[in-house]
Amino acid sequence: MGLGNIYRRRIRVFTLAVLIYLDYKATQQREKWISKNKQDALWKKAHERNAKRVLKAMVELEGLWVKLGQYLSTRADVLPQAYINLLRQLQDSLPPRPLQEVFWTVQKELGKSVDELFLKFDNTPLATASIAQVHRATLIDGKEVVVKVQHDGIKDIILEDLKNAKLIVDWIAWAEPQYNFNPMIDEWCKEAPKELDFNTEADNTRKVARNLGCDKTFNELKPLNTVDVLIPEVIQSTKKVLILEYMDGVRLNDLDALEGLGVDKQKIVEEITRAYAHQIYVDGFFNGDPHPGNFLVSKDPPHQPILLDFGLTKSLSSSMKNSIAKMFLASAEGDYVALLSSLAEMGLKLRLDMPEQAMEVTNVFFRSSTPANEASENMKILVEQRSKNMKKMQEKMKLGEKEVKRFNPVDAFPGDIVIFTRVINLLRGLSSTMNTRVVYIDVMRPFAESALQSNMIKDPTMSANWIHDSPILSDVEAKLRLLLLELANAGKILGIQVCAYKDGEVIIDTSAGNLGRYDPRPVQPDSLFPVFSATKGITAGLLHWLVDNGYVATNLDINSKQRSSFDIFWITVVDMLV
Repeated sequence: MGLGNIYRRRIRVFTLAVLIYLDYKATQQREKWISKNKQDALWKKAHERNAKRVLKAMVELEGLWVKLGQYLSTRADVLPQAYINLLRQLQDSLPPRPLQEVFWTVQKELGKSVDELFLKFDNTPLATASIAQVHRATLIDGKEVVVKVQHDGIKDIILEDLKNAKLIVDWIAWAEPQYNFNPMIDEWCKEAPKELDFNTEADNTRKVARNLGCDKTFNELKPLNTVDVLIPEVIQSTKKVLILEYMDGVRLNDLDALEGLGVDKQKIVEEITRAYAHQIYVDGFFNGDPHPGNFLVSKDPPHQPILLDFGLTKSLSSSMKNSIAKMFLASAEGDYVALLSSLAEMGLKLRLDMPEQAMEVTNVFFRSSTPANEASENMKILVEQRSKNMKKMQEKMKLGEKEVKRFNPVDAFPGDIVIFTRVINLLRGLSSTMNTRVVYIDVMRPFAESALQSNMIKDPTMSANWIHDSPILSDVEAKLRLLLLELANAGKILGIQVCAYKDGEVIIDTSAGNLGRYDPRPVQPDSLFPVFSATKGITAGLLHWLVDNGYVATNLDINSKQRSSFDIFWITVVDMLV
């Protein structure tokens, strides 16, 4: 890009941002002077006016701004309908690049002309996106394929767009500190350039296909939680050209065609969601760009989702994957301790100590999707809830009106979960666009559970680590440990701590098992458990009375004199077992 083009592009972006900002500020002021029954019409016109501005600029600028438009076009759950209607054009129908440019790139990358490589090459592209366009073709051996060809000069454009986006985010963070999106843009700057290498995309495609059991050469490697999706086979790749198997399908956003084929949209969206749950929670390797343009639905029954475009693919470490799964399940079960533990493990630091708000935010994040016609009402509820939360935070932190508006509750936001957050939001938007309702807690739960349970000790008797490595202080403790192993193998103990004194000396000090159903960390002597439980105390007291009066045997060969010395022992054991 020439220096003149760089500055023209930058001026275009910032002019648009300022224009839209001032337009909405002016609309806010006008709203105060008109009747309530005219306010909806006022805002509708403002949204339509600014959506047209955004679409026009994105088509002109291409590059990263098209990617942003594709993302926004799926957020029917949060954005005004005017934006959705216009920006969905960006999913696969941008103006195509000249054929001469396409042919030149193919020959330069593959070393042969289009005529030498293909029996047939369709001049009209199947789709044109931000980075490349796709043509249908037939190889010399007769195999039907699609050829993805990168736009000439797109790398420089993308890198320049990232710089401009970073500048805008910095400006927003300065003007409105509570809206600091720097962690998101930093992660985007790191991941987005990877899409420019189609060799990387080819490797990603093969890996995801193997993980989901779609790779024909790895049929014996079926995932535990199987998913019913298709992924095209990679035929050949270079840095700027990718040749894939052709799969005949209908665009996911072509609702009329899907209805004509009798496709169950609910089933399709749920299967796509399950495929992403497997990628995230089981594989820790997932496609970060699930907008409608990256999916097809096979025309032949049974109609299956076809997953495309694995350029932006995120890899999670084992610990981060487990932390995300733990966060999801803690939200599903309302487990505050596990939630705060998972947030700390993934590196998310909050500036306030309000566990109930952390749970509310997480529940909102994993909330069920809503059809587009319910999005407006749903957003009103979310806004009202956010206002209540801000009020609670203001009271707890003793902040003034201006201070609370500029307060950012997040102190550290780990880059690894930025793409994960984007994927969950895109999936929710996808569901809303398709007018379906997905209960993410139900659909994703089996995958999150399997991810964490794979780290749990399956057979305590075969593991030297199930019981904490500490010396055995008495014969009674040795017998107790055997009893705990029996109970664990019977599925009656998850984690336990036992400590008992006799005549002022510790005779039992045993810790064993895991901290929780979905928390594989081992119980240690200093692990903390909830201790206030009236029902457990009553049950422990009753059981102690039965033992003390000879109605229940202890099975630990403790005589009647010793029983009185084991009050604390029995209360502790029963408290953990009940």
